[in-house]
Amino acid sequence: MKSSKLLVLVVLLVATASFQTAQAQDHPTTSDHPSKAEHPAKAEHPAVANNVVVVASGTDNLKTFVAAVEAAGLTEKFQGKGPITVFAPTDAAFAKLPKGTLESLLEPANKSKLAGILACHVVPGKIMAADVKTMKATNVSGQDLVIEVTDGHVTVDGATVVKADIEAGNGVIHAIDTVIIPADAAGAAASEKPKDHPAH
Repeated sequence: MKSSKLLVLVVLLVATASFQTAQAQDHPTTSDHPSKAEHPAKAEHPAVANNVVVVASGTDNLKTFVAAVEAAGLTEKFQGKGPITVFAPTDAAFAKLPKGTLESLLEPANKSKLAGILACHVVPGKIMAADVKTMKATNVSGQDLVIEVTDGHVTVDGATVVKADIEAGNGVIHAIDTVIIPADAAGAAASEKPKDHPAH
């Protein structure tokens, strides 16, 4: 009887070991398993509710700005976590550009140039009107914007703020009456922009 019991125990142990070996072979190894960077849940960057793009889309005089963001392929950047401060040119501001300039910028061939111009209007952090004073603010392209406050009027690199504190879930928008064109916009290549540039 003891021999029979021992034999049964040995058989059970062998069967268990075989099953565990089979499981180990079926389970993906560390190299087969997707890394954190490749994992779908990690790769996705969900848009922040009521983000800058959503708010701008619902603002009557910022339609051209939204169209420019989409044409530059920066929608996801402007929908991201933030916070950011956007000095958004109004429709009238874009209309003031030399004839044919806006149409040219919206063409796919000029996507990088348009992205560089839009990035010039974005400053990291949330700057409300109450926080504004005569100062310099560095935009995401690494360039300094000169902000001046005179008799209650605020200008950003010469562009006047016509509507302030348009709050969004990931920052704030201040509408300005002129498009700010960086000096190197014509020659700047996307690869030459800083890593935190919205065009990346």
